[in-house]
Parts: sequence; C-alpha cells; structure tokens
Amino acid sequence: MVKTLKRPTFSQLRAGLYTLIFLISISLNLFFPPFEFKAQEIQADSEIPTLEDFGQLLTLQANSLLSISNPLLPKGKILVKDRLAVTLTAYSSTPEQTDSTPFVTASNSWVKDGVVANNLLPFGTKIRIPAIYGDKVFVVEDRMHWSKDGDNVDIWFPSYWEAKNFGVKRSYIEILKI
Repeated sequence: MVKTLKRPTFSQLRAGLYTLIFLISISLNLFFPPFEFKAQEIQADSEIPTLEDFGQLLTLQANSLLSISNPLLPKGKILVKDRLAVTLTAYSSTPEQTDSTPFVTASNSWVKDGVVANNLLPFGTKIRIPAIYGDKVFVVEDRMHWSKDGDNVDIWFPSYWEAKNFGVKRSYIEILKI
C-alpha cells in the first residue's frame, strides 16, 4: 500500500517559517550580542573629547524627547540649524485621522508627547516651535498625507478634542542641530 503525503496548509507553512526565523534570531544573538558597550578611559593629559567620542551615546538617545546635552557646548545652548515658516495643525490617534495602525508612527515607533509629522524633514529631526511651546523639543517621527507640502507640521495630541482645540496656526519652527 502506497501512502500519499498531504501538502501542508498555508498556516502550517507560516507557523514553520516564524519558528525558523525565531530560532535563527536566537542563535545569532548567542554569537553576536545585540549591544556591546566599550568604555573609553580619558586620561588627564589627553585631548578634549570630540563629538565623535560620544557618538554611541547620542545614537542611543536619538528617539528621546529629553534634551541631550552636548559636552562641547556651553550648558543650555542649542544650535539652531534653520528656521522655516510653517502651517501647524494637530492630529490624534483616531482611525479617521490615521491609517489602520493609529498608535504606530511612520517611523515604526509608538506615538507619544512630542511627536510631529512632516513630509520634508527626515525621521529623527528635532525641532522647536518657540512662539507656541517655548523650548520644548519635538521629534519628526510621522508622515502626513502625500498631498501635504513640506511647510505643514502636524502635532500629535493624546485626545481628539485636544487636537481639535489646537486648530490651525501659522508660525515658524526651528530645526535643531543636536
């Protein structure tokens, strides 16, 4: 008697693929740890550290909304790279104002206070809106509808009514060099 083999279903193939990916990622983490921090000793007679010496620290804090102090600048001084006149609007995580994943930004991070959307500036760009928010730092982590120009900035708010009450404002933003 000859036994015929059944073809696996799509869900069985998908489950097998996910298992394989999981096992590969676990084995890679054993051989290549995800983060390796190397401490550098700075001797008293060495040169003043440069910004490159702190590159790893700055990379780890790239999505942080906390201000990152640059050891080479006087305390509290932030360099402004550029100023742009913009139209400010607001949005919240409601399905009517976003896509099917309302709490995930276009840069694949979770929405939080200080997130803005813009189609011109690259992800991770830090900006300020001094006329309205003073020294508060915002981070570009989301995109707007493709029909919006680069001079539109959309600020995320936790509720629909906060976004609605913000309305539309014309102001300027400062693009920061951090």
